[in-house]
Amino acid sequence: MPRKLLKFLIVFDNTSLLYFPGQFLSGKVLMELQDDTPVLGLHFHVIGEGVVRVGSGRHERLFDKENYIDFRMRLLGEPGHTPSLLSPGIHSFPFKLGLPMGLPSTFLGTHGWVQYYCKAALREPNGLTHKNQQVFIVMNPIDLNLEPPVLSQELECSVEHRLGVGCVGGGALACRVALDRGAYVPGESIALSAHLVNNSRTAIKCTRAALTETIEYWAHGKVAAREVRELAALRRGKTRAGGSERWRELLYVPPLPPTNLRGCHLIALHYDVFFIIEPKSLEKEVKLQLPIVLGTYPFREAGEEREQSEQPPTHYPTTLPVFRAWLHDKPR
Repeated sequence: MPRKLLKFLIVFDNTSLLYFPGQFLSGKVLMELQDDTPVLGLHFHVIGEGVVRVGSGRHERLFDKENYIDFRMRLLGEPGHTPSLLSPGIHSFPFKLGLPMGLPSTFLGTHGWVQYYCKAALREPNGLTHKNQQVFIVMNPIDLNLEPPVLSQELECSVEHRLGVGCVGGGALACRVALDRGAYVPGESIALSAHLVNNSRTAIKCTRAALTETIEYWAHGKVAAREVRELAALRRGKTRAGGSERWRELLYVPPLPPTNLRGCHLIALHYDVFFIIEPKSLEKEVKLQLPIVLGTYPFREAGEEREQSEQPPTHYPTTLPVFRAWLHDKPR
């Protein structure tokens, strides 16, 4: 069909391309023809898949895949029938289907991804096939108000660690770290408090607090790759031997996808706040780990409870888990 097919597009009714599980995916396949054109069929395919690929080309070590959507339909033509003759001009072929509940959110990582897209194929009697495709974004929100209530309570961790041996710098180091709660949404700040008591004879070189993201890529039931990235950090200097220090700081939560990519069994996301103590000697650093949950909808205040009959408003997050500024940074 040289020069006869002027346009061949997939157009969604929702121009933002953002959908939630359970919503309808609707739109049309548009084509503009210059001349009378015989067509065997117009095929439409909706795909949702999770893929893990570690390595590339000949050096690909591990590969795994799972499907979330695999829906096919014919928008024009029937098997075994004669070709349809389309006149010059613009032709529109609508489509509509409900997205399954429980779909994982769209995600793009170094070793894997969760992606959703539609494909259209226009077949001619002479064997020529014209193809086009269009991605769309799925956001599976986590409402913190529907999570276990314990996440709205203070989260704390403590440790007592011995530094040095005997009379050579020996002594105990005690530290307690607390967060104002166990779950947040992007744009909020984590209120961190800590109390460090150094009863040893070894000075503390520095203390740090860091918000980290851990991405695990699974293939065939095993962890194929892991990335750990530091997203936000605070640092303080020396704590002398026999001294103490108190922290009351805020850690900002940047735009991030929700915890755990619920519905995906190949990619897992975890977020933690670490409080790290680095002794001045050759001692190993001491780490306190506090796992947190990142959601989409924040906790409501007591006075903000909705009536049961009131429907929650449609909410379109301003940040999506597709474009990530640190994606090409070298993982630790």
